[in-house]
Amino acid sequence: MKLLKYCPSCGKETLNWDGEKKWSCLECGFSLYNNVAGAVAVVIRWDNEVYLTRRNRDPKKGKLDLAGGFVDPKESAEETCKRELFEELQLNVDISNLKYLTSLPNIYQYKEIDYNTIDLFYEYRVSEKFEVSLELSEISEAVWIPLNSLDLDDLAFDSQKRFFEEYLKNI
Repeated sequence: MKLLKYCPSCGKETLNWDGEKKWSCLECGFSLYNNVAGAVAVVIRWDNEVYLTRRNRDPKKGKLDLAGGFVDPKESAEETCKRELFEELQLNVDISNLKYLTSLPNIYQYKEIDYNTIDLFYEYRVSEKFEVSLELSEISEAVWIPLNSLDLDDLAFDSQKRFFEEYLKNI
């Protein structure tokens, strides 16, 4: 992880990382916490298939991913699901049809900084398959994949791999 060196309070090169969640300034006592960030991931499911996207950006460019993203301030996890599904797939969803499944910790590395996240997994079942026009800046493709042929090694994030290991046992 890229370590910050300069204190944002006093400006001196005295910021110390504790190795887990906090930077502290040895000079002025300032503390900066790397708190856990909330993120959502939505399993869009039709019959025994799931709709996955392929990442067009780092981290994990080229790997499969569930639609989702980070929770914004003053936003519920369900509102995040609705917003992210619209932003990524132009899909309008009814929040009441989202089914919360589980949560898993994850590390999301961005620009050499490790962000600890809590990934909240939801399921959204659809009555028929669909195709969407993609926002190609984030996603290079979206595909329907039969659950019985999903290759966990092709998934972008460890939390999603752990999620699908359990999810596939229960279908």
